[in-house]
Amino acid sequence: QVHLVESGGGLVQPGGSLRLSCAASGGTLDYFAIGWFRQAPGKEREGVSCISDGRTYYADSAKGRFTISRDNAENTVYLQMNSLRPEDTAVYYCAVANLYTFRPIMWTVSSEYDYWGQGTQVAVSS
Repeated sequence: QVHLVESGGGLVQPGGSLRLSCAASGGTLDYFAIGWFRQAPGKEREGVSCISDGRTYYADSAKGRFTISRDNAENTVYLQMNSLRPEDTAVYYCAVANLYTFRPIMWTVSSEYDYWGQGTQVAVSS
């Protein structure tokens, strides 16, 4: 059982930056694909970014602004978010998927992932 804890959310002004962290325990992230998702009020959960087997994936809304990275020594994955917009306001979740069963083409699909964190709130407002 992998336990994930997100942190780093908060209130930021438009144009600002935040770095979200996803710390894992109970398993090493080396053997997992890691995704970041978000869910805004009244909207469906959507994939934001994923890192899997050395490759990174981004939603169109995140390209050029967000960067996903991992620190294997810390067993942590990060999502650096720059140039934040009000529409980025959401609860952000990290999730992991076993590399043996993960289908990268399906990285935005929630059911591809096996374990989820509890989420961290990001609010972008002036």
